[in-house]
Amino acid sequence: MEEILKLKKATYHLWTFTISKLISSFGAQVYTFAISFYILQLTGSAASFALNLICNILPRTLVAPIAGYIADRYSRKMIVIIAQIATTIAISGLLIVSLTSDLSLAAIYTTTVILSLTSLFSSVTFSSSITGLVDEGRIQKAMSLNQMSISFAAIGSPAVGGLLYGAVSMPVFLIIYMVASIIAVILESTMNFTLFAKRKEVVEGEEKEPMLQSMKAGFNYLMQQPILKVMIMISLLINFLFGAFQVGYSFILIDNLKIGPQHFGFTEGAFAIGMLLMSIYFSARKELKYPFLVSKWSIVTLGVLMGAVSLPLLVSMSYVMTVSFYILLMFGFGVSMIVTNTPIQVMMQKMIEDDYKGRVFSIIETCAMALMPLGTVLFGFLYDVLPAPGILLVSSLLLIVVVLILARPSVVRTAHPELKQGKKGASLPAATIE
Repeated sequence: MEEILKLKKATYHLWTFTISKLISSFGAQVYTFAISFYILQLTGSAASFALNLICNILPRTLVAPIAGYIADRYSRKMIVIIAQIATTIAISGLLIVSLTSDLSLAAIYTTTVILSLTSLFSSVTFSSSITGLVDEGRIQKAMSLNQMSISFAAIGSPAVGGLLYGAVSMPVFLIIYMVASIIAVILESTMNFTLFAKRKEVVEGEEKEPMLQSMKAGFNYLMQQPILKVMIMISLLINFLFGAFQVGYSFILIDNLKIGPQHFGFTEGAFAIGMLLMSIYFSARKELKYPFLVSKWSIVTLGVLMGAVSLPLLVSMSYVMTVSFYILLMFGFGVSMIVTNTPIQVMMQKMIEDDYKGRVFSIIETCAMALMPLGTVLFGFLYDVLPAPGILLVSSLLLIVVVLILARPSVVRTAHPELKQGKKGASLPAATIE
Protein backbone atom coordinates (compact mmCIF):
# COMPACT_ATOMS: atom_id res chain seq x y z
CA MET A 1 0.00 0.00 0.00
CA GLU A 2 2.81 2.39 0.92
CA GLU A 3 4.54 1.67 -2.40
CA ILE A 4 1.34 2.43 -4.32
CA LEU A 5 0.97 5.74 -2.51
CA LYS A 6 4.59 6.62 -3.33
CA LEU A 7 4.02 5.88 -7.01
CA LYS A 8 0.87 8.06 -7.00
CA LYS A 9 2.88 10.83 -5.37
CA ALA A 10 5.59 10.39 -8.03
CA THR A 11 2.94 10.85 -10.74
CA TYR A 12 1.83 14.03 -8.99
CA HIS A 13 5.47 15.18 -8.88
CA LEU A 14 5.88 14.59 -12.62
CA TRP A 15 3.09 16.97 -13.53
CA THR A 16 3.69 19.47 -10.73
CA PHE A 17 7.36 19.67 -11.69
CA THR A 18 6.45 20.10 -15.38
CA ILE A 19 3.82 22.78 -14.76
CA SER A 20 6.12 24.63 -12.34
CA LYS A 21 8.98 24.62 -14.87
CA LEU A 22 6.66 25.66 -17.69
CA ILE A 23 5.22 28.60 -15.76
CA SER A 24 8.58 29.83 -14.42
CA SER A 25 10.37 29.31 -17.78
CA PHE A 26 7.61 31.08 -19.69
CA GLY A 27 7.64 34.03 -17.28
CA ALA A 28 11.44 34.24 -17.37
CA GLN A 29 11.62 34.18 -21.17
CA VAL A 30 8.88 36.77 -21.64
CA TYR A 31 10.77 38.96 -19.13
CA THR A 32 14.08 38.38 -20.96
CA PHE A 33 12.47 39.27 -24.30
CA ALA A 34 11.02 42.50 -22.89
CA ILE A 35 14.11 43.59 -20.97
CA SER A 36 16.38 42.97 -23.98
CA PHE A 37 14.24 45.20 -26.20
CA TYR A 38 14.00 47.78 -23.42
CA ILE A 39 17.80 48.01 -23.04
CA LEU A 40 18.32 48.36 -26.79
CA GLN A 41 15.61 51.00 -27.08
CA LEU A 42 16.85 52.85 -24.00
CA THR A 43 20.54 52.95 -24.99
CA GLY A 44 20.79 51.88 -28.65
CA SER A 45 24.02 50.23 -27.54
CA ALA A 46 25.03 46.64 -28.25
CA ALA A 47 27.61 46.96 -25.46
CA SER A 48 24.88 47.69 -22.89
CA PHE A 49 22.94 44.66 -24.14
CA ALA A 50 26.08 42.49 -23.96
CA LEU A 51 26.77 43.68 -20.40
CA ASN A 52 23.34 42.39 -19.36
CA LEU A 53 24.28 38.99 -20.82
CA ILE A 54 27.54 39.05 -18.84
CA CYS A 55 25.55 39.85 -15.68
CA ASN A 56 23.65 36.62 -16.36
CA ILE A 57 26.59 34.36 -17.25
CA LEU A 58 29.40 35.50 -14.91
CA PRO A 59 27.61 35.04 -11.55
CA ARG A 60 26.47 31.53 -12.55
CA THR A 61 30.02 30.56 -13.51
CA LEU A 62 31.56 31.86 -10.28
CA VAL A 63 28.93 30.65 -7.79
CA ALA A 64 28.03 27.25 -9.31
CA PRO A 65 30.45 25.23 -7.10
CA ILE A 66 28.94 26.79 -3.98
CA ALA A 67 25.43 26.03 -5.23
CA GLY A 68 26.41 22.37 -5.68
CA TYR A 69 27.82 22.18 -2.16
CA ILE A 70 24.67 23.71 -0.66
CA ALA A 71 22.41 21.38 -2.70
CA ASP A 72 24.27 18.36 -1.27
CA ARG A 73 24.35 19.61 2.33
CA TYR A 74 20.95 21.17 2.99
CA SER A 75 17.26 20.57 2.32
CA ARG A 76 16.79 20.65 -1.44
CA LYS A 77 13.13 21.55 -1.13
CA MET A 78 13.99 24.54 1.04
CA ILE A 79 16.70 25.68 -1.41
CA VAL A 80 14.30 25.55 -4.39
CA ILE A 81 11.58 27.43 -2.52
CA ILE A 82 13.96 30.10 -1.17
CA ALA A 83 15.43 30.59 -4.66
CA GLN A 84 11.96 31.03 -6.16
CA ILE A 85 10.91 33.44 -3.40
CA ALA A 86 14.11 35.45 -3.98
CA THR A 87 13.17 35.61 -7.68
CA THR A 88 9.76 36.98 -6.76
CA ILE A 89 11.29 39.59 -4.41
CA ALA A 90 13.83 40.69 -7.05
CA ILE A 91 11.12 41.19 -9.67
CA SER A 92 8.94 42.98 -7.10
CA GLY A 93 11.83 45.34 -6.37
CA LEU A 94 12.29 46.11 -10.07
CA LEU A 95 8.53 46.62 -10.38
CA ILE A 96 8.57 49.17 -7.53
CA VAL A 97 11.48 51.00 -9.20
CA SER A 98 9.62 51.08 -12.53
CA LEU A 99 6.49 52.49 -10.86
CA THR A 100 8.27 55.14 -8.77
CA SER A 101 10.91 56.21 -11.28
CA ASP A 102 12.26 55.31 -14.71
CA LEU A 103 14.11 52.00 -14.94
CA SER A 104 17.86 52.52 -14.89
CA LEU A 105 20.52 50.21 -16.29
CA ALA A 106 21.93 49.80 -12.77
CA ALA A 107 18.57 48.45 -11.51
CA ILE A 108 18.25 46.11 -14.50
CA TYR A 109 21.80 44.78 -14.16
CA THR A 110 21.38 44.24 -10.40
CA THR A 111 18.15 42.33 -10.98
CA THR A 112 19.79 40.25 -13.72
CA VAL A 113 22.59 39.22 -11.33
CA ILE A 114 20.07 38.21 -8.65
CA LEU A 115 17.92 36.28 -11.12
CA SER A 116 21.02 34.56 -12.49
CA LEU A 117 21.92 33.32 -9.00
CA THR A 118 18.40 32.23 -8.05
CA SER A 119 18.07 30.39 -11.38
CA LEU A 120 21.40 28.68 -10.73
CA PHE A 121 20.44 27.43 -7.26
CA SER A 122 17.03 26.31 -8.50
CA SER A 123 18.33 24.46 -11.59
CA VAL A 124 21.24 22.71 -9.84
CA THR A 125 19.02 21.67 -6.93
CA PHE A 126 16.17 20.48 -9.15
CA SER A 127 18.64 18.49 -11.28
CA SER A 128 19.95 16.90 -8.08
CA SER A 129 16.42 16.06 -6.89
CA ILE A 130 14.94 14.19 -9.87
CA THR A 131 15.69 10.75 -8.38
CA GLY A 132 14.14 11.88 -5.10
CA LEU A 133 10.95 13.12 -6.74
CA VAL A 134 10.18 10.20 -9.10
CA ASP A 135 10.84 6.46 -9.20
CA GLU A 136 13.72 5.14 -11.30
CA GLY A 137 11.45 3.86 -14.07
CA ARG A 138 10.19 7.36 -14.84
CA ILE A 139 13.42 9.36 -14.81
CA GLN A 140 13.43 9.56 -18.62
CA LYS A 141 9.81 10.77 -18.56
CA ALA A 142 10.71 13.44 -16.00
CA MET A 143 13.69 14.69 -18.02
CA SER A 144 11.60 14.71 -21.21
CA LEU A 145 8.73 16.62 -19.60
CA ASN A 146 11.22 19.12 -18.22
CA GLN A 147 12.63 19.68 -21.70
CA MET A 148 9.13 19.79 -23.15
CA SER A 149 8.14 22.63 -20.79
CA ILE A 150 11.28 24.56 -21.77
CA SER A 151 10.49 24.01 -25.48
CA PHE A 152 6.90 25.19 -25.01
CA ALA A 153 8.22 28.33 -23.33
CA ALA A 154 10.80 28.84 -26.10
CA ILE A 155 8.08 28.64 -28.77
CA GLY A 156 5.38 30.66 -27.02
CA SER A 157 7.27 33.36 -25.12
CA PRO A 158 8.65 35.28 -28.15
CA ALA A 159 5.17 35.35 -29.68
CA VAL A 160 3.55 36.56 -26.44
CA GLY A 161 6.40 38.98 -25.79
CA GLY A 162 6.17 40.37 -29.31
CA LEU A 163 2.40 40.87 -29.04
CA LEU A 164 2.62 42.56 -25.65
CA TYR A 165 5.72 44.69 -26.18
CA GLY A 166 4.68 48.16 -27.16
CA ALA A 167 1.04 47.38 -26.32
CA VAL A 168 1.61 47.26 -22.56
CA SER A 169 4.07 48.94 -20.21
CA MET A 170 7.17 47.37 -18.66
CA PRO A 171 5.42 47.00 -15.24
CA VAL A 172 2.91 44.63 -16.90
CA PHE A 173 5.77 42.36 -18.04
CA LEU A 174 7.18 42.40 -14.51
CA ILE A 175 3.79 41.58 -12.99
CA ILE A 176 3.43 38.60 -15.39
CA TYR A 177 6.81 37.25 -14.29
CA MET A 178 6.07 37.91 -10.60
CA VAL A 179 2.73 36.09 -10.72
CA ALA A 180 4.37 33.14 -12.56
CA SER A 181 7.06 32.98 -9.88
CA ILE A 182 4.49 33.00 -7.04
CA ILE A 183 2.55 30.13 -8.66
CA ALA A 184 5.82 28.19 -9.02
CA VAL A 185 6.55 28.67 -5.29
CA ILE A 186 3.10 27.32 -4.36
CA LEU A 187 3.50 24.24 -6.58
CA GLU A 188 7.04 23.49 -5.39
CA SER A 189 5.96 23.72 -1.72
CA THR A 190 3.60 20.74 -2.24
CA MET A 191 6.38 18.42 -3.48
CA ASN A 192 8.25 15.80 -1.42
CA PHE A 193 11.89 16.01 -2.50
CA THR A 194 12.93 12.97 -0.45
CA LEU A 195 10.23 10.52 -1.63
CA PHE A 196 12.70 8.21 -3.43
CA ALA A 197 15.98 9.84 -2.31
CA LYS A 198 18.89 7.69 -1.17
CA ARG A 199 20.86 10.35 0.66
CA LYS A 200 23.02 9.57 3.68
CA GLU A 201 21.29 10.47 6.90
CA VAL A 202 22.93 13.27 8.86
CA VAL A 203 23.77 12.18 12.41
CA GLU A 204 22.87 14.81 14.99
CA GLY A 205 25.99 16.46 16.36
CA GLU A 206 28.16 15.13 13.52
CA GLU A 207 30.66 17.74 12.31
CA LYS A 208 29.93 18.88 8.76
CA GLU A 209 32.63 18.61 6.12
CA PRO A 210 34.22 22.01 5.32
CA MET A 211 32.99 23.55 2.06
CA LEU A 212 36.31 23.42 0.16
CA GLN A 213 36.95 19.86 1.27
CA SER A 214 33.41 18.90 0.23
CA MET A 215 33.90 20.47 -3.22
CA LYS A 216 37.17 18.57 -3.60
CA ALA A 217 35.41 15.34 -2.61
CA GLY A 218 32.81 15.98 -5.32
CA PHE A 219 35.53 16.50 -7.92
CA ASN A 220 37.39 13.36 -6.79
CA TYR A 221 34.15 11.38 -7.01
CA LEU A 222 33.67 12.60 -10.58
CA MET A 223 37.23 11.63 -11.54
CA GLN A 224 36.64 8.07 -10.28
CA GLN A 225 33.72 7.50 -12.68
CA PRO A 226 35.22 6.74 -16.13
CA ILE A 227 31.96 6.75 -18.12
CA LEU A 228 30.77 9.86 -16.32
CA LYS A 229 34.05 11.58 -17.20
CA VAL A 230 33.60 10.71 -20.88
CA MET A 231 30.01 11.99 -20.90
CA ILE A 232 31.07 15.27 -19.29
CA MET A 233 34.02 15.69 -21.68
CA ILE A 234 31.68 15.16 -24.64
CA SER A 235 29.15 17.62 -23.18
CA LEU A 236 31.85 20.27 -22.74
CA LEU A 237 33.15 19.65 -26.25
CA ILE A 238 29.66 20.16 -27.68
CA ASN A 239 29.21 23.39 -25.69
CA PHE A 240 32.50 24.76 -27.00
CA LEU A 241 32.29 23.72 -30.66
CA PHE A 242 28.66 24.80 -30.91
CA GLY A 243 29.99 28.33 -30.65
CA ALA A 244 30.83 27.85 -34.34
CA PHE A 245 27.17 27.09 -35.03
CA GLN A 246 25.65 29.73 -32.73
CA VAL A 247 27.74 32.56 -34.17
CA GLY A 248 27.93 31.24 -37.72
CA TYR A 249 24.26 30.43 -38.19
CA SER A 250 23.00 33.97 -37.67
CA PHE A 251 26.02 35.44 -39.48
CA ILE A 252 25.49 33.26 -42.57
CA LEU A 253 21.71 33.65 -42.81
CA ILE A 254 21.49 37.37 -42.04
CA ASP A 255 24.77 38.76 -43.37
CA ASN A 256 25.72 36.40 -46.20
CA LEU A 257 22.39 35.07 -47.48
CA LYS A 258 20.26 38.12 -46.57
CA ILE A 259 17.42 36.03 -45.14
CA GLY A 260 14.54 38.25 -43.96
CA PRO A 261 13.76 38.54 -40.22
CA GLN A 262 10.41 36.74 -40.54
CA HIS A 263 11.89 33.80 -42.43
CA PHE A 264 14.84 33.67 -40.04
CA GLY A 265 12.26 33.41 -37.25
CA PHE A 266 10.65 30.45 -39.05
CA THR A 267 13.97 28.56 -39.00
CA GLU A 268 14.46 29.17 -35.29
CA GLY A 269 10.85 28.13 -34.64
CA ALA A 270 11.53 24.84 -36.47
CA PHE A 271 14.38 24.16 -34.00
CA ALA A 272 12.05 24.61 -31.00
CA ILE A 273 9.33 22.47 -32.64
CA GLY A 274 11.84 19.66 -33.27
CA MET A 275 12.87 19.74 -29.61
CA LEU A 276 9.25 19.79 -28.45
CA LEU A 277 8.09 16.87 -30.61
CA MET A 278 11.05 14.72 -29.62
CA SER A 279 10.53 15.56 -25.95
CA ILE A 280 6.90 14.44 -26.24
CA TYR A 281 8.07 11.20 -27.90
CA PHE A 282 10.60 10.46 -25.15
CA SER A 283 8.05 11.22 -22.44
CA ALA A 284 5.68 8.62 -23.89
CA ARG A 285 8.09 5.79 -24.79
CA LYS A 286 9.92 3.33 -22.56
CA GLU A 287 13.48 4.01 -21.49
CA LEU A 288 16.24 3.50 -24.04
CA LYS A 289 18.17 0.25 -23.72
CA TYR A 290 21.53 1.67 -24.88
CA PRO A 291 21.38 5.41 -24.03
CA PHE A 292 25.13 6.09 -24.32
CA LEU A 293 25.24 4.48 -27.75
CA VAL A 294 22.21 6.41 -28.97
CA SER A 295 23.71 9.71 -27.74
CA LYS A 296 27.00 8.93 -29.48
CA TRP A 297 25.41 8.58 -32.92
CA SER A 298 23.11 11.51 -32.31
CA ILE A 299 26.17 13.71 -31.67
CA VAL A 300 27.68 12.46 -34.94
CA THR A 301 24.41 13.51 -36.61
CA LEU A 302 24.70 16.94 -34.97
CA GLY A 303 28.20 17.23 -36.42
CA VAL A 304 26.92 16.45 -39.92
CA LEU A 305 24.07 18.96 -39.55
CA MET A 306 26.49 21.63 -38.32
CA GLY A 307 28.63 21.18 -41.42
CA ALA A 308 25.50 21.27 -43.61
CA VAL A 309 24.77 24.83 -42.43
CA SER A 310 27.42 26.00 -44.91
CA LEU A 311 25.89 24.14 -47.89
CA PRO A 312 23.91 27.10 -49.38
CA LEU A 313 27.20 29.05 -49.49
CA LEU A 314 28.79 26.31 -51.57
CA VAL A 315 25.82 25.28 -53.74
CA SER A 316 23.56 27.78 -55.51
CA MET A 317 19.96 27.69 -54.23
CA SER A 318 16.91 29.87 -54.76
CA TYR A 319 15.68 31.98 -51.83
CA VAL A 320 12.70 29.67 -51.20
CA MET A 321 14.89 26.56 -51.37
CA THR A 322 17.39 28.14 -48.98
CA VAL A 323 14.75 29.01 -46.38
CA SER A 324 13.13 25.57 -46.73
CA PHE A 325 16.54 23.91 -46.37
CA TYR A 326 17.28 25.76 -43.12
CA ILE A 327 13.82 25.05 -41.72
CA LEU A 328 14.38 21.31 -42.24
CA LEU A 329 17.96 21.57 -40.96
CA MET A 330 16.93 23.35 -37.76
CA PHE A 331 14.10 20.89 -37.19
CA GLY A 332 16.72 18.12 -37.41
CA PHE A 333 18.92 20.05 -34.98
CA GLY A 334 16.08 20.25 -32.47
CA VAL A 335 15.37 16.52 -32.74
CA SER A 336 19.04 15.58 -32.48
CA MET A 337 19.63 17.82 -29.45
CA ILE A 338 16.94 16.00 -27.47
CA VAL A 339 18.13 12.56 -28.65
CA THR A 340 21.62 13.56 -27.49
CA ASN A 341 20.76 15.18 -24.17
CA THR A 342 17.93 13.09 -22.74
CA PRO A 343 19.71 9.68 -22.67
CA ILE A 344 22.89 11.22 -21.19
CA GLN A 345 20.87 13.09 -18.55
CA VAL A 346 19.03 9.89 -17.59
CA MET A 347 22.33 7.99 -17.33
CA MET A 348 23.81 10.71 -15.13
CA GLN A 349 20.77 10.67 -12.84
CA LYS A 350 21.18 6.92 -12.36
CA MET A 351 24.98 6.81 -12.12
CA ILE A 352 25.63 9.68 -9.71
CA GLU A 353 24.95 9.01 -6.02
CA ASP A 354 22.35 11.31 -4.47
CA ASP A 355 24.88 12.73 -2.00
CA TYR A 356 27.14 13.93 -4.86
CA LYS A 357 24.61 15.07 -7.45
CA GLY A 358 24.68 18.76 -6.49
CA ARG A 359 28.47 19.02 -6.66
CA VAL A 360 28.79 17.03 -9.89
CA PHE A 361 26.05 19.00 -11.69
CA SER A 362 27.58 22.26 -10.45
CA ILE A 363 30.97 21.27 -11.92
CA ILE A 364 29.25 20.63 -15.25
CA GLU A 365 27.45 23.99 -14.97
CA THR A 366 30.70 25.83 -14.25
CA CYS A 367 32.61 24.29 -17.14
CA ALA A 368 29.73 24.70 -19.59
CA MET A 369 29.11 28.33 -18.67
CA ALA A 370 32.83 29.09 -18.90
CA LEU A 371 33.26 27.43 -22.30
CA MET A 372 30.17 28.98 -23.92
CA PRO A 373 31.40 32.61 -23.88
CA LEU A 374 34.92 31.42 -24.73
CA GLY A 375 33.64 29.58 -27.81
CA THR A 376 31.42 32.50 -28.80
CA VAL A 377 34.29 35.02 -28.57
CA LEU A 378 36.76 32.74 -30.38
CA PHE A 379 34.44 31.86 -33.26
CA GLY A 380 33.20 35.45 -33.47
CA PHE A 381 36.80 36.47 -34.16
CA LEU A 382 37.37 33.61 -36.62
CA TYR A 383 34.28 34.49 -38.69
CA ASP A 384 35.72 37.97 -39.20
CA VAL A 385 39.00 36.69 -40.66
CA LEU A 386 38.24 33.26 -42.20
CA PRO A 387 35.62 31.92 -44.68
CA ALA A 388 32.45 30.75 -42.88
CA PRO A 389 32.18 27.37 -44.69
CA GLY A 390 35.72 26.43 -43.67
CA ILE A 391 35.07 27.19 -39.98
CA LEU A 392 31.85 25.17 -39.92
CA LEU A 393 33.24 22.20 -41.83
CA VAL A 394 36.41 21.99 -39.69
CA SER A 395 34.38 22.36 -36.46
CA SER A 396 31.94 19.71 -37.69
CA LEU A 397 34.74 17.29 -38.57
CA LEU A 398 36.49 17.94 -35.26
CA LEU A 399 33.29 17.23 -33.32
CA ILE A 400 32.67 13.95 -35.15
CA VAL A 401 36.27 12.71 -34.86
CA VAL A 402 36.67 13.56 -31.16
CA VAL A 403 33.32 11.97 -30.25
CA LEU A 404 34.19 8.79 -32.18
CA ILE A 405 37.48 8.66 -30.23
CA LEU A 406 36.03 9.46 -26.78
CA ALA A 407 33.01 7.16 -27.29
CA ARG A 408 34.95 4.40 -29.05
CA PRO A 409 33.51 0.84 -29.02
CA SER A 410 35.49 -0.21 -25.91
CA VAL A 411 34.04 2.73 -23.95
CA VAL A 412 30.51 1.97 -25.19
CA ARG A 413 30.92 -1.65 -24.06
CA THR A 414 32.00 -0.40 -20.62
CA ALA A 415 28.87 1.76 -20.43
CA HIS A 416 26.71 -1.13 -21.68
CA PRO A 417 28.35 -4.42 -20.58
CA GLU A 418 25.60 -6.43 -22.28
CA LEU A 419 27.15 -5.44 -25.63
CA LYS A 420 30.28 -7.43 -24.73
CA GLN A 421 28.42 -10.54 -25.81
CA GLY A 422 29.08 -9.44 -29.37
CA LYS A 423 32.33 -10.07 -31.16
CA LYS A 424 35.15 -8.02 -29.66
CA GLY A 425 36.09 -5.14 -31.92
CA ALA A 426 33.00 -5.54 -34.10
CA SER A 427 31.06 -2.45 -35.04
CA LEU A 428 28.22 -1.60 -32.68
CA PRO A 429 24.61 -1.19 -33.76
CA ALA A 430 24.23 2.50 -34.59
CA ALA A 431 20.47 2.72 -34.48
CA THR A 432 19.65 0.40 -31.57
CA ILE A 433 17.20 2.22 -29.31
CA GLU A 434 15.01 -0.53 -27.98
